Amino acid sequence: MILSKANIDQQSQSTDGLRLEPSALPASAHLVGICGSGMKALAEYLASAGCRVTGSDLSPSLATEPALRAGGYRVHLGHDKRFVPEGTSALVYSPAIGLANPERRFAQRMGIPQFSYAQMLGHLMRQKQGVCIAGTHGKSTTTALTAYVLQNAGVSPSAVIGAELCSQNLNGWAGAGSLFVAESCEYQRSFLNLFPFYAAITNIEPDHFDYFKNQDDMTTAYAEFVARIPKGGSLVLPSTCMGLQKLREACKAKISTFSLERGADWWATDIKSTAFGLRFRLFHQGEYFSEISLQKKGKHNVSNAMVAAILCHTAGIDAEQIRDGIYEFPGIHRRYERMGSYKGMTLFDDYAHHPTAIQATLKMLRQEYPDRRIWCLYEPHQVSRTQALMDYYARSFQLADRVLIAPVYAAREKLDEEPVDTSKELVRRILLHNASVSFSSSLDQMLSTLETEAQSGDIIITMGAGEINRIHHEFNRRLQRDSQTI
Repeated sequence: MILSKANIDQQSQSTDGLRLEPSALPASAHLVGICGSGMKALAEYLASAGCRVTGSDLSPSLATEPALRAGGYRVHLGHDKRFVPEGTSALVYSPAIGLANPERRFAQRMGIPQFSYAQMLGHLMRQKQGVCIAGTHGKSTTTALTAYVLQNAGVSPSAVIGAELCSQNLNGWAGAGSLFVAESCEYQRSFLNLFPFYAAITNIEPDHFDYFKNQDDMTTAYAEFVARIPKGGSLVLPSTCMGLQKLREACKAKISTFSLERGADWWATDIKSTAFGLRFRLFHQGEYFSEISLQKKGKHNVSNAMVAAILCHTAGIDAEQIRDGIYEFPGIHRRYERMGSYKGMTLFDDYAHHPTAIQATLKMLRQEYPDRRIWCLYEPHQVSRTQALMDYYARSFQLADRVLIAPVYAAREKLDEEPVDTSKELVRRILLHNASVSFSSSLDQMLSTLETEAQSGDIIITMGAGEINRIHHEFNRRLQRDSQTI
């Protein structure tokens, strides 16, 4: 790898002033915070491209860390300068890792270039045509679906996705083709490090209250993102979207709109439930394009499939290949994922942590199980988000029969009592709409409540972007323990 302080316009800059040549893949990379979903995807991309990858994490996921180890990655628990291998070409850190981290301090002393996750993703994308999916909801599913269709069509895309494909247990890979499909996050304007050629915004709703000053600040960030698309590229937008006019004015590329109703450039009609999911007919500029079937429920997944179809069509994939790829798409983990059963109870897990997503997921569950008692175990994600959207959250659980609320998972926030106090306030607000709600001081207390009150035939769904899915690992542990005592 060639390091230089010259040719600034032609190189990717790291936080310490050193740069990588545009064509340079690090020979070896150390990822600090490797067990996060995006960092795991980046690790898999780098490794499949031929880079030697190591990493560390203070709080490894019960799912991610074993998967990385099984894939041959050396993962250290905690943070220590000793974990940075001799000869490391680049250090990459997650958004949660600050300058005081001992591995970053060591890299600075040793002159090892340091890159944020978004900076490295942008550097890798620079040599390809970026296919960037942004938005408040549906980013991971739409990114995975787009990458899957392109892969099935034989164009060998690269991909970095914020969730694992169910069939491959991979978040990322380096393909031989020219397309680079990437989930593009608006938090801290990280997507402004990327180089989109084809881009889509699934939707925009108020979020990330710990960063954006207000709604206008957030839409300005999206406008800056679409302004990065070159004139020869393309942008896909919902026909009704927060800040739509601002986005149109900022974008130099061709814009296509989509909707579940007529009036957009692309629209879906005749949406029908099937035994396995949904089916709909897709139209483009008044002309029939294809009948699309997907093995997922929920109208929001129709929108996700539409966006993936439009992006793939724009990239040159024909309607038949798009139809086949969407139908075969296996889904991603933690998106309305059935986790098995325990003592006659059916278990689900979902990443939903925004009121809109919570309502959509519970609606799907109620439609599938209209006569079953539904327990929703929710771990709020971030105090700032929960407080800002408190009344919206309070109305989101009406389709659940029992609701258990855990303390807030205060990601990126330095707080004391607020995670507990905020969750207790949420319980008080939910009581105005759903009498069967209670606060659980821990995930262990949630499990105890289920053991004493849940019954065979009940539906249990865990929701949240923190550690709520650890409950399913405990269910599995108990099943293994019980099977060994039989």
